[in-house]
This record gives sequence, C-alpha cells and structure tokens, in this order.
Amino acid sequence: MPDAGITEVDVVIIGGGPAGLAAGLYAARAKHRSLLLEKGVIGGQIALTELVENYPGIPSVNGFDLAQTMHKQAEDHGLETRYEDVSEIEQRDRKWRISTGAGEIRTKALILTAGAEYDKLGVPGEERLTGKGVSYCATCDAAFFKGQDVVVVGGGDAALDEGLFTTRFADKVTIIHRRDQLRAGRTLQDRAFANDKIEFLWNTVVTEIVGEGQVEEAKLRNVETGEESTLSTAAVFVFIGQHPNTDFLGKLVETDVGGHVIVDDWMKTKLPGLFAAGDVRQNSARQVASSVGDGVTAAIAADHYISDAFPD
Repeated sequence: MPDAGITEVDVVIIGGGPAGLAAGLYAARAKHRSLLLEKGVIGGQIALTELVENYPGIPSVNGFDLAQTMHKQAEDHGLETRYEDVSEIEQRDRKWRISTGAGEIRTKALILTAGAEYDKLGVPGEERLTGKGVSYCATCDAAFFKGQDVVVVGGGDAALDEGLFTTRFADKVTIIHRRDQLRAGRTLQDRAFANDKIEFLWNTVVTEIVGEGQVEEAKLRNVETGEESTLSTAAVFVFIGQHPNTDFLGKLVETDVGGHVIVDDWMKTKLPGLFAAGDVRQNSARQVASSVGDGVTAAIAADHYISDAFPD
C-alpha cells in the first residue's frame, strides 16, 4: 500500500504546453493513470499567441483557446492535472520520484515537456504588446504583416533565418543589432546582405515598444553615440536567444550546450523510463504541430516501456 501523502501513478508529464497535453491525451487513452504537472498557465507559449493559423486542420484559432481545448480533451479521457512546481526528481527502485510542494509523486514513466522561454528584451511595451505585434516566432506570425514594414532584433542564426523568412511577406525588414557585426553563419549573412528587402541598423538597441493595442513604433538608442530615434513598424520580432526550462533537472540528464535534453527518435533519454518532448529537447522545430507530434511519440514510447518494465 502506498505511503500516506504519496501519489502513485503510471505516467507523469511535467509541463502543460502542446507536447505535454498531447502526451497526456495519449497516455490517458492508453488506460494509464496519467498526471500532468504545470506550474504556470496551461498552453505555455501558445497561451500568449493571439492567433494560430498554421496548426493543421484548424484554419485560425486563438492560442489560449487552442490550449484549453486540448487540455479539456485530455482530461475528458482521464488525464489528471495539478498546478505544482517540481523541486526534485530521482529514480529509485525502478520508479521515478517527483517532489513538489504538495508532496511526493511516484511514477513508472516520466515525460519532460517543460518547454522553453524566449529571451526577452525587457523593455517597456514588450510584454503588453506580445501577441499584438511583438513576436518570438516569424514562422508563426510573419504572414500577418504582408506588405508592411517590420523589425527583427538580433544578430545570430535565428534572427537572420527568421528575418529572411519574413521577407516573403513584409515589404521591408529592418534587422537591429547591438553590435557592428553579425554572429550568424556566413551563408545566412550572405543571403541577408543580398536581400533587397533587408536593411541593418548597427550598434543599436530597442529601448521601448510603442502602440495602442498594436505595435506602432520602436524607440531606439545607438549604443556608441547615445543618439535616440524612433522607427515606425508594424511588428517587432525578437530573436536574441531562448533557454529551455531544464534548470530543475540539475545534472539528472544529458543536455547539449544550450541545456536542451538529448533524446533519440522515440524521445527517450539514456535513463530508463525518462522521456523528453517539445521545446525542451534538442533540435526541436519549436512549432505547435511538431511539439504535439513529440508528445504523442513520447507517450507511445512510455506505454511500450511500462508494458516491458512492469508486466502485470
């Protein structure tokens, strides 16, 4: 009999974004007692997205509404949800033990879907206008700004790659970089410099994003001269980096230099019964659809693992 204060389940999913919700749906439908742990808002990054237009089969939907629909579907099939923060994870006696502020949870399989957070500029107007012209995903949102002038902030591979993608829709893309040279790979640099729609503002930072319900302007400062200016823009795409939410794992799993969990094609880590899916894993495409696919794959792999490791 389980000890008092200890919850025993078959599958625990840490993180309630698209990957976690998909994993929860598939794990619950496989008749496993499945528990989703989320410390914030269900949906993760998509909960902040005004409009999702590239999720197959759904032409247009508010990101928060999509997350709520996915969550309800999973709960209708038996997924349990708790809003708790994880403080420690360890494996003992073949089971995973997860410590939260509400007690200990023991599980046969553990799926990590804690996602990632985009590095923010930290300037006035950024948070207020997120989803209203401030974006961290050109692949998701560039099509909304067809024929308009937009800004891309950053100088690495992501900034140039997403900036080049944005030129398919925008009339003009101004790439703002705080240094006087790019950090991106040479091939991307050559493509960006050759694109007539792209202009560069060097040694410049965004100090404020302005707009009433929608981005209208970006306030700028030259870091060398201190000169301040204003640039009219319909959108500010921010690509200054991102960090996976893996700090709580410590040295439990193998990660790449950026902290993303290393997995195989079945979302398996090297530890038995431990899986990772979505933006938290290495080489994620960072899209709702791909995260859902990751979560489904992880849940199927967890089901196979439970059947093999815990035959009844």
